Amino acid sequence: MPQFSHTSTPLLDINEASVLRGEQLILDRLNLRLETGQHTAVLGPNGSGKSTLIRLIARQIYPLARRDGAPVIRVFGRDRWDVSELRSLIGIVSPALQLDYTSDASLEVFDTVVSGFFSARGLWLNHEVTTPMRERAHDALERMEASHLIGREMASLSTGEARRVLIARALVHRPRALLLDEPCAGLDPASRRRFLESLRHLAQQGTTLVLVTHHVEEILPEIQHVVLLREGRVLQEGSKNDVLTDAALTSAFGMPTRVKQHGDYYSAAVD
Repeated sequence: MPQFSHTSTPLLDINEASVLRGEQLILDRLNLRLETGQHTAVLGPNGSGKSTLIRLIARQIYPLARRDGAPVIRVFGRDRWDVSELRSLIGIVSPALQLDYTSDASLEVFDTVVSGFFSARGLWLNHEVTTPMRERAHDALERMEASHLIGREMASLSTGEARRVLIARALVHRPRALLLDEPCAGLDPASRRRFLESLRHLAQQGTTLVLVTHHVEEILPEIQHVVLLREGRVLQEGSKNDVLTDAALTSAFGMPTRVKQHGDYYSAAVD
């Protein structure tokens, strides 16, 4: 059963968000509301605006101002945030972030996680790491089944290992939500299944998950709400049963698509 309440402050409330990249409109007056505790999958083809939506929520980019001056995006009920404060409440993991951390050959796993307290890429001389910080970093690594990676350099890790470490880094703040942008990109099928099981545990323990993907197979059983994007707008949203249909996915991806259910998971294939 859903854990969220419509009487609580929503995780996300977007009203007519438009984002330009050069002359191209990436998000086109997008409207979206996600409740706190409402595990959600954001699904759509490449170029539909999925990653742009994540960057918008994270304050990495900003929308065009509305003509009436009304706030375009509120996170946890607020439209103005200090970015570091926001990122302590919402953890973000993406392939771009992973590339940034694995490109530094000298960055060690535990330092990567505990430096999340300072919003820094590794530890510096002015960083005072307290005992509670170390305990929370160890706990986060244990939750992601990555404690055995301590002492390794980030650049030496596999794709799946590095992703677990970066989620642990986000978890040190005990965030209310995790935004996961294509979290299974680059994983082989076995690694993907193990990784998804780790995400299931986080969802079951109360962390709201927003999973951005174009693979129906990655939508966890705990995720009951699906948002389908096309050309920068919400094409359809609702329960999995309502959104994960042949007709909806055919419309989103532009090719005849057949959806099947396998236990608690779904799959989709182009006819």
